[in-house]
Amino acid sequence: MHFRIATIQDLPTIVAIYNTTVAGRMVTADTEPVSVESRVKWFDAHATADRPLWMVEDEDSAIVGWVSIQSFYGRPAYHGTTEISIYLDPEYRGKGLGKKILQQAIDECRTLGIKTLLGFIFAHNEPSLKLFRHAGFTDWALFPDIAVLDGVERSLIILGKRIAQ
Repeated sequence: MHFRIATIQDLPTIVAIYNTTVAGRMVTADTEPVSVESRVKWFDAHATADRPLWMVEDEDSAIVGWVSIQSFYGRPAYHGTTEISIYLDPEYRGKGLGKKILQQAIDECRTLGIKTLLGFIFAHNEPSLKLFRHAGFTDWALFPDIAVLDGVERSLIILGKRIAQ
C-alpha cells in the first residue's frame, strides 16, 4: 500500500466511499449521503502540505480508501494537533488493512510537524475504537449522548495519541 495526495479528480471516489458509511450509523453523524459539491470546500482545506488528504492504494494502484488530516480547532496554539479520519472502501474492510494504514499515517504525520493526533469515534463503533486503541491511542474525552441517530442518542469518544515530543 502507498499514500498519495488526493486530487480534485479523486473527490467523487472519496465521497462514494464516505457515503457507504452513512446508512450504518456507526461512523459518521451525517444521516443522508453527501454530494461531491458539498465536499469541495472541505477538500480545499486540505491544500496545505501539513493538512493532507491521502488516497490509499494497493500494489496494483487500486484505491483502498482515504485518510484525512485536518486542523483540530483552527487557532494557532493548536497547530500541532490534528484530527485523523480513515475511510476504507467496503471491499477492503475487515481485512486488517486499517492497522497498516493508521500506522503509516502516524509515521507520515511525524514528518509534518504534527505532535498530537485525535480520533473522534462514536462509542458504539467498536471496530474503530479497537483499531485506534491497538495503535496506542487512549481515551481522552467522552461526550455522552451528544448525537441522535434514528432516534437513538449516541456518545462520542475522543481518542488521542502524542506522536512527537
